[in-house]
Amino acid sequence: MSRNSSKLSGVLHVLLHMAEQQRPVTSEMLARIMQTNPVVIRRVMAGLRDSGYVRSEKGPGGGWSIACDPAAVTLLDIYRAIGAPPLFAIGNRSDNPGCAVERAVNAALDAPLRQAEALLLDSYATVTLASLSAGFHRLLPSDYGAQHRIENP
Repeated sequence: MSRNSSKLSGVLHVLLHMAEQQRPVTSEMLARIMQTNPVVIRRVMAGLRDSGYVRSEKGPGGGWSIACDPAAVTLLDIYRAIGAPPLFAIGNRSDNPGCAVERAVNAALDAPLRQAEALLLDSYATVTLASLSAGFHRLLPSDYGAQHRIENP
């Protein structure tokens, strides 16, 4: 069975941390937060930069920062910017089966999966980065800023 992809969740996590900062954040700092390699962060951020959602600055004090209006960017926009990874871990064994049984199974699965995908993507289109950030702020303890500020190494 396929493993679920957490790429969208991870990218949104990184973007929300970045939105909280008053300065650019390095790939190394973001990698520490996400417990991954800075190369992974740079690869994902490059795609977001190409779509105009983040920018990078080189040199001392450089790093990644938000380059868009969070109120105008939806989860659907970010989902598409990261390459529209599969939404579901289920699917057909074969897209062009020779077996009549498998064709019948595919026919039974295809329409509901397309409907579920359309519903999910429609939902993503209604949530902006700003509304996601507002939801995050409603959940914050009062001392969050001091505890989670990203510090330079």
